[in-house]
Amino acid sequence: MGLLARFHYTGFRNMYSLLGGSLRVERLTVPIRNLPPALAGLQIAQLSDLHFDGLRLSERLLHQAIAATNAAKPDLVVLTGDYVTDEPDPIYGLADHLRSLQSRLGTYAILGNHDLLYARSQPMITKALGDVDIRVLWDEVIYPFGEDLALVGLRDYWSPRFNPAPVMQQIPAEMPRIVLSHNPDSAKSLQRWRVDLQLSGHTHGGQVIIPGVGPIVMEMKKLRQQLSKPMQRWVKHLTQGCDKVVQHWEWAHGLHQVQDNWLYVNRGLGTYLPGRLFCPPEVTLITLVRCHPYSGNRYQAEVAVSISR
Repeated sequence: MGLLARFHYTGFRNMYSLLGGSLRVERLTVPIRNLPPALAGLQIAQLSDLHFDGLRLSERLLHQAIAATNAAKPDLVVLTGDYVTDEPDPIYGLADHLRSLQSRLGTYAILGNHDLLYARSQPMITKALGDVDIRVLWDEVIYPFGEDLALVGLRDYWSPRFNPAPVMQQIPAEMPRIVLSHNPDSAKSLQRWRVDLQLSGHTHGGQVIIPGVGPIVMEMKKLRQQLSKPMQRWVKHLTQGCDKVVQHWEWAHGLHQVQDNWLYVNRGLGTYLPGRLFCPPEVTLITLVRCHPYSGNRYQAEVAVSISR
């Protein structure tokens, strides 16, 4: 790589580092119906959307995220997809970093749409993570917490054969379960089954947030009508293609109740242009607690979920 090329590459890399913002650790407490007393207080750490390609995630931020995760001493770590951006080869470098993650019950992962772009992507990423003891779940139900709490890992929502029915039907109806599904739009399909907590990513939180309103893409049409033509072009460029990323931008980040189920969407660590505004990269720490065994709407109405920073 020539001197000028190195300068441009370093400049872009530094720009992404600046645009990404500072890491924030979000703490989430979720009551789970029928959670065994022995599992009360269980803590799960979630990381998502790393996009480790030498550009969209700085190693400094990655080290901070891993350090913050380890400092919390979680019982389990989950990774909810998009480890690379295009070519899968950077997964080897990322896996070497992720081997430093520490938890009592190990690290589990699912794949995102960027992890499936090429025929070689899925097997390469699955093996690279497996080689550092990170198990990739692909339409699987496992029981790392014991036989009374299921962990479900689904294939990506955009994959041609996305069909959660055979997976969800493996779990007894009264058994609590945590579901990992990269794209939050899948919460609509999952309404047919009990989902005590779905953990997703994919949206990067919307990246550009209007405080008190939400992701700028939700207000795109209204906003463009009120701006000057140069600003209209900027907003159009800013949000181009966002309507294809996800249908439910109202679920872009944070906690949401989807009928009787709970969905939490992590803002991710990687950053695309134009960067992040009021949408910092995130590590999520989720604590599971017991709640009264009410059913139906009464149970859901009385569930108290708290988020602290």
